[in-house]
Amino acid sequence: MQHRPDLFPALRVLADRDDNPARFLVLGSAGPNLLRQSAESLTGRIEYIELGGLQVAEVGRSQMSRLWVRGGFPRSFLADTDADSVAWRKAFVRTVVERDLPQFGAELGAPALHRLLAMLARYHGRILNVTELSTALNVAQATVRRYLDLLEQLFLIRQLRPWRENLRKRQVKRPKLYVRDPGLYHHLIGVGTMDALQTHPRIGASWEGFVLEKVIAESAPDEACFWATHNGAELDLLLLIRGRRVGVEIKRVDAPRRVRSMAVALDDLRLDALYVVYPGEMPYGIDDRITAVPAGVPFSMSAAGSSAPAAYPTLPASGQ
Repeated sequence: MQHRPDLFPALRVLADRDDNPARFLVLGSAGPNLLRQSAESLTGRIEYIELGGLQVAEVGRSQMSRLWVRGGFPRSFLADTDADSVAWRKAFVRTVVERDLPQFGAELGAPALHRLLAMLARYHGRILNVTELSTALNVAQATVRRYLDLLEQLFLIRQLRPWRENLRKRQVKRPKLYVRDPGLYHHLIGVGTMDALQTHPRIGASWEGFVLEKVIAESAPDEACFWATHNGAELDLLLLIRGRRVGVEIKRVDAPRRVRSMAVALDDLRLDALYVVYPGEMPYGIDDRITAVPAGVPFSMSAAGSSAPAAYPTLPASGQ
């Protein structure tokens, strides 16, 4: 469809026929032009489904470490060796920079685009600073924002927006940035094996991004954001699920404990539940409002209309 968007008007005619029970599955890249033309031609007749990489539930909990290091692209995950996986990711990034991005309007040359991706990898898990990126690349801030939006539309990065309420506190207003696929992130920071990752100073940020994408994919929230104040209180992930507020903290420790920031988030954001996702094996209650859960357990909430595993207590219905 990326090369034949003229098919959309034909699909509209077919979809509107009363005697036609057919359904159409249209596969293709989510380019801005394609999305715009599909919206114009098939308004009210189309549903968009985001297909991400492989998930823990698909490869098995025993393969979670491999998925974390190599990422969810099938050819990277299934490669015979770590070196083959690294080579595939290197070729993928080169293809994105030299072919895909220019097709979608990227005017910077390949060297500048490679620098941009490397800089974004350094921001992984951090508050985004567009001014700093603009200065380093010697382009306008509007240009940087346009490229960020383009990379987000191509599912390469996530700009996690801040949650803001009138809490009489100075809250962070800039988004956090994540490279969505952990394998691509590791390629951009020069990590190719689990041994290399274990000794890398960015292992905490890597784990945070890996778990964050997993939780968002499995919980399918109405909205996902983060929350932070200038006084140091923060919440890694705030999920809005059918009117409920679910907080998620991501910790790479053996036995996470309650900290003051969790209590502040529970009270200030009026959370219905707070889960601390960690790389352990057993769920346990940190206190009566905070539950530690293993990263390998599917994060499906009963409040979202699905069966929750034993690790996740059922949330009360709205108004109860």
